[in-house]
Amino acid sequence: MNPPTSLLPELERGLVALGLPVAHAPRLLDYLALLQRWNGAYNLTAIRDPREMLVKHLLDSLAMHPFVGADAQVGTLADLGTGPGLPGIPLAIVKPELQVALVESNGKKARFLREAMRELRLSNARVLESRAEQVDEPGAFDAITARALDRLAGIIAVGGHLLRPDGRLLAMKAARIDEETAELPPEWQVQAVHALSVPGLDAPRHLVVVARTA
Repeated sequence: MNPPTSLLPELERGLVALGLPVAHAPRLLDYLALLQRWNGAYNLTAIRDPREMLVKHLLDSLAMHPFVGADAQVGTLADLGTGPGLPGIPLAIVKPELQVALVESNGKKARFLREAMRELRLSNARVLESRAEQVDEPGAFDAITARALDRLAGIIAVGGHLLRPDGRLLAMKAARIDEETAELPPEWQVQAVHALSVPGLDAPRHLVVVARTA
């Protein structure tokens, strides 16, 4: 692979701003280069500009890192509708203790994900080529996430069964979620809404935490 090395300084600054070691930068650039290469033929993402990919894909995905991994007591994460592996692959790279299931029903995207696992040597991630509601692993995950899959109630409808009883949905949202909160089934509630800061992105980002009611 030929990673876009001109982006290395900006990526390193972004990692520092997010409180992550810059040692992760080479692997993240390898993933970005692989995504760029496959994107031409497979149309994995509408974003084509490498710098825009860096900010809106890599750094945006990594902004939620404090809420997964050992420190957050989240050891297993299912990334629903992961597409080309966002946020699952960047999180798996910077959180080797995190076990990530990349759930994707699109065959072309699933093939890309398998190739990414091989080239990046990601032993803590696996690909589930399936619709989220058809994944037969009930109660297997500490958390599920969905970067752009659906509204909160829709994500719970297709993926709530994957969560252990005290598991959480970690949903990345750009706008206020008052209407979406009102749509949640009565046995689910919003626990917290965390404002996220994405280096290089001048737009609001929030992480919405949803869990079963006591």
